[in-house]
Formats: sequence, C-alpha cells, structure tokens
Amino acid sequence: MILSNLKNRVELEKLHPLMPRLFEFLEQNDVMNLPLGIHEIVGRDLFINNQAPEVLYTVENAPIEVHRKYIDVQVILSGKETMGWKPIEEVAVWRGEYDEEKDVRFSDERCEHFVTLKAGELVVFYPEDGHAPMIGDAPIRKFIAKLKVQ
Repeated sequence: MILSNLKNRVELEKLHPLMPRLFEFLEQNDVMNLPLGIHEIVGRDLFINNQAPEVLYTVENAPIEVHRKYIDVQVILSGKETMGWKPIEEVAVWRGEYDEEKDVRFSDERCEHFVTLKAGELVVFYPEDGHAPMIGDAPIRKFIAKLKVQ
C-alpha cells in the first residue's frame, strides 16, 4: 500500500509502466465531470471506474476486498474517505471463493489500520493488500484506476 497525492506525479509514474498514461488521461479530462462508470484508457489494461458511492460503510462493517489481476489506485475527488488495510496473509476467513470475472474476493474480517483521505489524495493497493474502502458519513466522489498487474 502506498499513500500519496496527485502532486507526486513524477514519483508515482515509476510505480507501473501504465501510470504515465493515467496521468495523461487526468490532464486531458475533467474526471469530476465525466459520467460515472467505467472509462477505458488502454483497453482492459488500464481503466478507471468513476464513482459517487451511495452506500458507505463504517469501520465496523466495511468488508475487506482483494484483487489478483489489478492494482487499485483510488483517488479522492471530493469529500473524505476512510479506507482500511490488512495484509492478505493475515486474513483468515474468506466469504466465498475468488471471483475470476470480477477480480475480487471478500472477507468479513475487520481491518486493523485505517487512513482518511481528502480531495487530491490517493492510495495504491497491490494484490497483497487487503483493503476496506468506502468508509464515510458524507458524500464522496472518487475514481479507482485499475492497472493490470505486469
């Protein structure tokens, strides 16, 4: 897991070969005013899911999720969002099997570490990072960039 903000573009672009393309897309598009939903940048290798979540969780009921095929770059556009983190090797009980098509697996365990992000801040979750997003009590606008694991 990496915490940062959009101002650290030069360093963030070193994290993944497609990260520069993500920043180019952000320069050329007003993401806040793009329609909600999926926007492909480099096919299914790099895309964003533009969101205004209607259902938010508390730290007590936020499920942990993990992904195998994609790295999540979750960027807050407005509001504040709390996200939990727990190393995947510390998650003991999973809810069902890994969903290959949706690239997700869930657990009802609780995270032990939390961070609250505001507009312009971001978190990068790798496949080894169990995470519990969408914790908050007020409207959030965000996008999740999905970068295919190399």
